[in-house]
Amino acid sequence: MKQVTATGQNVDEAVESALAQLKTTKDRTEIDVIDEGKKGIFGLFGTRPAVVKVTVKIDAVEEAVNYLKSVGLQMGAPIEVDVKKEGKTVLFTMSGEKIALLIGKRGQTLNSLQFLTQLVMNRFSEQYSTVLLDAEDYRQRRNDTLVQLAERLAQKAVRTGQTVALEPMPSYERKVIHTALMKNKKIKTYSDGTEPHRHIVIAPSK
Repeated sequence: MKQVTATGQNVDEAVESALAQLKTTKDRTEIDVIDEGKKGIFGLFGTRPAVVKVTVKIDAVEEAVNYLKSVGLQMGAPIEVDVKKEGKTVLFTMSGEKIALLIGKRGQTLNSLQFLTQLVMNRFSEQYSTVLLDAEDYRQRRNDTLVQLAERLAQKAVRTGQTVALEPMPSYERKVIHTALMKNKKIKTYSDGTEPHRHIVIAPSK
């Protein structure tokens, strides 16, 4: 955390001095006035300088981006990160020559990174945010695959009259399955198990 204590003839001057040392702007800092100072007689005798402590606010999004770039470097896969905010949801889109390493088999590495990035971001954020992590449109391609899988397994459940359990998946992927099959009156879907092994069950309607 960057922090500077500065002095000046008055509070404003002390703050300006601190901002110059920190190379930042007032809106990105927290200012604590330690001493407002005192003007002496004729501006000479008994003068006491103003003292302020200025702390740079931690940018939660910036910390999340730095975390992702650090992980990429450690894995030998340098990345660039694009950020888009929509309400309380923040989408981080990664790109790089070896981006496949950060996606992993069936997106497992990407899902783990998403979880960890959300922890990092909310550690420094004043309000809770939902983090979505994507690379090479993996999320959309995965969603398309999940919808096709859901429809195929729903047909199997109807044909055999037996329940079908899917592999464990994150809550947002389970939601894709539920949504894809919600209009199918021949089957019903529900989640079973506990995290991280919670999974979707497709059962024929009685």
